[in-house]
Amino acid sequence: MKKLIKFILPFMIASVLCSCSGDSGNLSGTQSGNSGGSSSQSESKSDLPEDSGDKAMAVLSINTVNTDKSAIDFVTKPVAPHVSEQIASWTPGYRMPPAPYYENCTITLKDNGNTLLDNTEAEVKVRGNWTTTYDKKPLRIKFTEKQNMAGLNDGAQMKNWVLIAEYKDASMLRNKATFQIAEEILGKDGFYVSDSEFVEVYINEQYWGVYLLAEYQQINENRVDITKAEKDYTGTDIGYFLEMDGYYYTEDKLQQFCIDYANNAPLTPYDGKDGNKRSIKYLDNCDGGFTIKNDIYADAQRDFIKNYVDKVYDILYYAAYKDEAYIFSSDYTTIEKTTDITPREAIEKVINVQSLVDSYIINEIGCDADIYWSSFYMSVDFGEGGDKKLTFCAPWDFDSGLGNKNRCADGTGYYASNIVPDVNGGPHGGGEFETLNPWLVVLAYEDWYRDMIKDTWTKAYDSGVFSRTYEMLDSVKSDYSEAFDRNYDKWNNIRNNSSFAGELSHGAAKCKTHTEAVDYLKSWLMSRVEFLNGEFHK
Repeated sequence: MKKLIKFILPFMIASVLCSCSGDSGNLSGTQSGNSGGSSSQSESKSDLPEDSGDKAMAVLSINTVNTDKSAIDFVTKPVAPHVSEQIASWTPGYRMPPAPYYENCTITLKDNGNTLLDNTEAEVKVRGNWTTTYDKKPLRIKFTEKQNMAGLNDGAQMKNWVLIAEYKDASMLRNKATFQIAEEILGKDGFYVSDSEFVEVYINEQYWGVYLLAEYQQINENRVDITKAEKDYTGTDIGYFLEMDGYYYTEDKLQQFCIDYANNAPLTPYDGKDGNKRSIKYLDNCDGGFTIKNDIYADAQRDFIKNYVDKVYDILYYAAYKDEAYIFSSDYTTIEKTTDITPREAIEKVINVQSLVDSYIINEIGCDADIYWSSFYMSVDFGEGGDKKLTFCAPWDFDSGLGNKNRCADGTGYYASNIVPDVNGGPHGGGEFETLNPWLVVLAYEDWYRDMIKDTWTKAYDSGVFSRTYEMLDSVKSDYSEAFDRNYDKWNNIRNNSSFAGELSHGAAKCKTHTEAVDYLKSWLMSRVEFLNGEFHK
């Protein structure tokens, strides 16, 4: 039943609150844009915004090889199948939309008058989960040959890229801000973080708005740099890139697994008050699992990584809650108790603790509603030269965080290591159930671990990481103001937001312009950082 909650509540809330944007009629001025994907606008390439007085945003043009008018359906009609199936289950007469599919296209990318890509062959499709139900959908680009996009990742060339629509984030800057913070913390410690840049997108010469161009999460020497299995190789001595993913059950059986989290042993949440004498379990009956994000080719590979992750968590739990040290057998299939090393040393043998510390800080800042559910990534490399340690990396998908939903609404309180309501808790934070992210909680009371958090935070704060993020928010807001105006003329989804209004916090819901939304984000982030600085700074 819990799997349904992720989908049902947003739909039901949106239906009840479909008039919540009605007060926009009392605002001065109107937005003339079409809020639907079937826009009748037909801006041509000659209308590209380089001619404006605004600082020009790079322009990415997608054109289908198929010249039929219906070719644009690939970006307007598809919905993720597991999402449409859920909607159909409570919507009589619901007409099932097509699943996302690749369309053959060409890509042209221009920046400040320079042509970076010129009619370059690629396939493009809609990507995502619930976001595929929105009018403005996120996209995946897969080039025929490796290309660089807008100089991202120091010019590295790769086939796969994504366009994040940022539809329910009125600032469109929550992911961008998180990537910047993460790059200065995780990235500086050597762990992968997606690079990103804003672009204005045209599809078949129709203006499609502002997107955040970002990297595709994958094993690659320029991204998650671990051993990639050769096609049809069945050995377990490879790299594994994993997502803690509530949608794992929609994947092929070979690409999914779940673990029992030390027989679902309860954890004490870290709230700064010794947990208020509470303890809580994760989710029962494998409601939350893992997706293996890289290709594997044998059940033995899936079974190996499932057992490994399961046993790593056991080692963390026994160390933190039993003060016992466990180590792996030489083939990494079983664990046994030992007195030869300390519990801390046992932990350090199986995870890259600094990567967990960095990821904890980023998630503690972000207060993202999906923290226990999805988009929480880790990797491990069993290939030649791999360190065989679970490493936390590749932070992703923060459009429901940083004050957009009612999590840490005033910027205070512990979150990532604490009990959290389910993702659809509504504007007041209450939900159908409560849970946590066990990976971010299990070590929370280890003194040495908390010292590492404080050391890492102090270094980041004193180096100006957060001040530079505030400056970026102000800069993007002013430099690209006309581009964001064009985006909202097209989609009008700050005011016409019935499809997600029920998810927004009070502060986010009050924003009626892009400027107001960025200012709210900055104010919230400053409050959050100052609260955490009071807790973590040495």
